Amino acid sequence: MDMLEMKVPSPGESITEVEIATWLVKDGDYVEKDQAIAEVDSDKATLELPAEEAGIIYLKAEEGDVVEVGQVVCHIDTAAKPAGAAAPAVEAPKAEVKEEVKAVPAPAAPATPAPTYATGTPSPAAKKVLDEKGVDAAQVVGTGRDGRITQADAVRYTPAMGQAPVSGVRSSSEKKLSSLRRKIAQRLVSVKNETAMLTTFNEVDMSAIFALRNEYKDEFKAKHGVGLGFMSFFTKAVTRALELYPDVNSMIDGDYQVKFDYSDISVAVSGPKGLMVPVVRNAENLTFRGVEQSIKDLAIKVRDGKITVDEMTGGTFTITNGGVFGSMMSTPIINPPQSGILGMHNIVERPIAKNGQVVIAPMMYIALSYDHRIIDGRESVGFLVAVKEGVEDPVNILMGGDPRKALEL
Repeated sequence: MDMLEMKVPSPGESITEVEIATWLVKDGDYVEKDQAIAEVDSDKATLELPAEEAGIIYLKAEEGDVVEVGQVVCHIDTAAKPAGAAAPAVEAPKAEVKEEVKAVPAPAAPATPAPTYATGTPSPAAKKVLDEKGVDAAQVVGTGRDGRITQADAVRYTPAMGQAPVSGVRSSSEKKLSSLRRKIAQRLVSVKNETAMLTTFNEVDMSAIFALRNEYKDEFKAKHGVGLGFMSFFTKAVTRALELYPDVNSMIDGDYQVKFDYSDISVAVSGPKGLMVPVVRNAENLTFRGVEQSIKDLAIKVRDGKITVDEMTGGTFTITNGGVFGSMMSTPIINPPQSGILGMHNIVERPIAKNGQVVIAPMMYIALSYDHRIIDGRESVGFLVAVKEGVEDPVNILMGGDPRKALEL
């Protein structure tokens, strides 16, 4: 055998360990070179692990294992051939074949699997519930991994005597949080605990953007191969507002405030593994077409699990659009170490006053969450008003008075 040791490569700077999320092959399978054999979770992204050589694979780690960068997770027998590839053996003449008949022992009865450490063992939360009920864990059948008794098992268990039967389906399940989800949870809690986060709100009239999209979206799509969406208008409005209020485009580093003269906009994108925030670099220099194309490319990478760690780090401000899921209003959480995040919401036709008349207009609530340690009320409110101005008058403020030129038509 010519065994190749496959080690976990480094997914990016500062990442020292990953979790085996899913094996895409089975132990003993034949794999081709560069074939994806596993999905691994880091604290920033989910990445595919490709086979370094072709051969038969032998797994050395299980799903859910946390392994260090550089640790061996599988062996590949590079000398092995795929099934059916070996040359057929030459059959010897029948006259020279001597067969010896041996008695075949009867198959043994399948052995009862030995109980594992987890079998019948309650989790700490389940043990607490059982103790409160005065129930012996031996009376409960566990539904967790390897027969472990989960908290749901303990809550659901009802002694046979003196209890009314429970009708209906009362099933439950549990699964371990991925490394990425655990890291997100830690970061969100730390933001709430370590920043002076505050949210301010406003509303914007989307009538002007609706009119522009209705007039130019087909021509824009035909020429550039990408749709003219709301994100390009909001991104351009945000980059303008960041230039007017640079404190919002900054972050705290110890006792210092670091301001940026560029706008790397993190855009929240929902993917199979959860919410990702890839970064549109130097968004202040991009055209409407450039913004739409960048967001489309990043969203496809998130959807296909091809996004890299570098493409999700280094943003200076974040835009999140909960409106695509129907959210009317929310207080978005800052994406650390950034100091501000803009929340977009759903568009609803509502009666508003225009020029002394009540009219129906497509309206959206917008929210800015910011770190009050370095961003004061004047800057936060002024920033949100500047975004509102850009969205409500895009032709004059975002397009220089010439929509066709701004849209490169």
